[in-house]
Amino acid sequence: MQRRSILFDLDGTLTDPRIGITRCIQHALESLGQVPPEEAALLWCIGPPLQTTFARILDTSDPALLSSAIARYRERFATLGLYENTLYPGVPEMLAALRGKGYRTYVATSKPRVFAKRILDHFHITNLFDGVYGSELDGTRVDKSELIAHLIAMEGLELEDVIMVGDREHDMVGAAKCGVQCLGVTYGYGSETELWNHGATRLAGDPAQVVVAIAALFAERGPQS
Repeated sequence: MQRRSILFDLDGTLTDPRIGITRCIQHALESLGQVPPEEAALLWCIGPPLQTTFARILDTSDPALLSSAIARYRERFATLGLYENTLYPGVPEMLAALRGKGYRTYVATSKPRVFAKRILDHFHITNLFDGVYGSELDGTRVDKSELIAHLIAMEGLELEDVIMVGDREHDMVGAAKCGVQCLGVTYGYGSETELWNHGATRLAGDPAQVVVAIAALFAERGPQS
């Protein structure tokens, strides 16, 4: 019998990357001769793909300029920014509890997989996942729906046995496009309104509530066949 699986977003769901992401955006903008916004004005950038973020900040669709901005962001992120990050309290316990109930757990992040893996290793929680899926440095699978579909195909998962957990609209929309229910977490960077409006099936206010909410969502579906 196929075990039920939980897919987790990374930024704003497992870890709080506020300092690293905002400082790397500021670094990139300064390198391009721009005056960067203050940290508080960049919190909306936590969640969307970098291409989307810089297109909005720079008000451009110029591929060369966007590629330059992303490269300048990554030159700081790869050595410093990814470590300017904290694990949300209760995340290791949440993951251990879910795995103890027999669920398989995966990371599904639009962040490049190479960086996601280093972050999980840094916090010593890689062993709490059956697989880590992210985008490629060239932008392949940066779209959340493409990423989720790829993960499901690679792991041979059944849609009714999968729940996505995330904190932003991209997680909700990506899951819905793939026919997967999504649990929104309100301790990250998306508001309750954002999560509900983009298709959240249920909300959880902290990692402990995630465990309860997942059990309830699967209970509503009845026993596995």
